[in-house]
Amino acid sequence: MQAVIKTGGKQFRVAADDVLTIEKLGGETGDKIEFNEVLMVGDKIGAPFVKGAKVVAEVVEQTRGPKIINFKERRRQNSKRKKGHRQELTRVKITTITAPERQRVFASDFAPSNRLICGPTISGPQTLSPRLLRTRTHGT
Repeated sequence: MQAVIKTGGKQFRVAADDVLTIEKLGGETGDKIEFNEVLMVGDKIGAPFVKGAKVVAEVVEQTRGPKIINFKERRRQNSKRKKGHRQELTRVKITTITAPERQRVFASDFAPSNRLICGPTISGPQTLSPRLLRTRTHGT
């Protein structure tokens, strides 16, 4: 099973036993990290996250990326600036991907709050047909 998680402002597609290099997270080698910001699991797409889904990973090592040198020079002015940077990184191994159980979906879950519903008043356990229901969006 595959999932898409969000961490460090980036999105990663992961599967079980994958090893990722991500921006630094707290924890020592061997600690478990739980990612709750899961954007997609299998064929379920979240809005924005999938409720009840989580991805568990184990910290492999804390490391640093390659040195990046930022060098500025202004010609004919004897002005030079040199600055270096190394990004702190964490390597993690994905251990488990947990998807939520199937839940019943109701139409009220998708009804936006900024819509005004106009139509006949129905009492009792009757259903509305789409041609009897008119929607009007405010401001358009």
